[in-house]
Amino acid sequence: MLYKKLSILFCFILLNNCTATTLTKNKSSNSLDDPFVNKGFSLIYNDKFYDKKIISKKIDERSLVIFQKNLKKNTIVKITNILNNKSIIGTVGSNAEYPLFNNAVLSVRIADKIDLNENEPYVEILEVLQDSVFIAKRAKMFEEEKKVASKAPVNNINISDLNIEETNIKKQISNKFSYEIKIADFYFNETASLLVDRIINETIIKDAKIKKIDEKKYRVYMGPFNNISSLQKSFNDISILEFENIEIIKND
Repeated sequence: MLYKKLSILFCFILLNNCTATTLTKNKSSNSLDDPFVNKGFSLIYNDKFYDKKIISKKIDERSLVIFQKNLKKNTIVKITNILNNKSIIGTVGSNAEYPLFNNAVLSVRIADKIDLNENEPYVEILEVLQDSVFIAKRAKMFEEEKKVASKAPVNNINISDLNIEETNIKKQISNKFSYEIKIADFYFNETASLLVDRIINETIIKDAKIKKIDEKKYRVYMGPFNNISSLQKSFNDISILEFENIEIIKND
């Protein structure tokens, strides 16, 4: 009971300093068990975005570079198109400004390689840490990709033979546009309630909710959203609290 009270007090202090204590990693670190991960809508680079000052820097369309605000330059990342499970290894470029709603800016080449849909560019960005193991889901790799992968601090890289039928059945993802905004996960319902109260008091959002994920995880979230306009508006409204790793989660 004392531990629980102290945890609630600690979370209350953090909430008043615009930082949520979440179960999801917020910053890149040296922890092998806790890589940065974020699911959301990425922006595919186009020179028109740079010309209109939507993005502050350029990306070579042939490169395997992304912009990602939470990760340091040259961080190795795995970029996955969640809707088809295709992924590729890339690196984080120099710091750049881009819309808050987007979890990254991707080069044209990366978007092409993972068959990203411009109308629903739902992507997971995963930091590749030392001793990580990943599978490249194609038999042929371009020389530049090999070069990038060789720099990644991994023990091995497995190239799947596309001529062999996979035995693992992948989870089917709904084609329906239905998403929620995951604001933060907490160990206790009481600490989640503190965040909901703060959201109501400090933003125009009045519909933040809590749901129990399991015995040790309570999620503060918003949604569901059935169109990208309402999703983006609510995401921007909650961004005033400056949480570092708000995620967008697709509903089954």
